[in-house]
This record gives sequence, C-alpha cells and structure tokens, in this order.
Amino acid sequence: MERCDVDGCEAEADKISRLSPEGFLVGTGNKAYSFREAYKRFRYCSHHHNELMKSVWSRVNEKGDKSDDHVAPTAI
Repeated sequence: MERCDVDGCEAEADKISRLSPEGFLVGTGNKAYSFREAYKRFRYCSHHHNELMKSVWSRVNEKGDKSDDHVAPTAI
C-alpha cells in the first residue's frame, strides 16, 4: 500500500481524494475529457483526510466576507 501524501507522514494511505494537502484541486495539465482525468489524485491516511475535510469545511462554511481574495476549493 502507498504512503500518505502529507509531508512527514509515514502512515499507509487508505483514502484517495482529488483535493491536495492544501485543500485545492490540482490540474493534471493534460487534455481531459472527464473530471477524473482533469485533476490529480492524492492519498491520505484517515487522520490527515479527516483534518483536510475539517479544514475545507471550515473555510467554505465561514460566515466572513465572501468577497475576499480566497478562492474556492474547486477553483481552477
């Protein structure tokens, strides 16, 4: 099995996500005809996947000013 993609983590990955460790979609740079082909895949252990989901959810769920310069997790 492969290792978690979070720097310094030696745990085995048991989750696959299209979100990078920073919480964004990362394009493959290739011509793509589907979502699967368009974005890179990342592997996470359960701990880091849960932390990533909490981070993304809190960023999306904040009641702050939505007109700031922060891009959405799915921004291209």
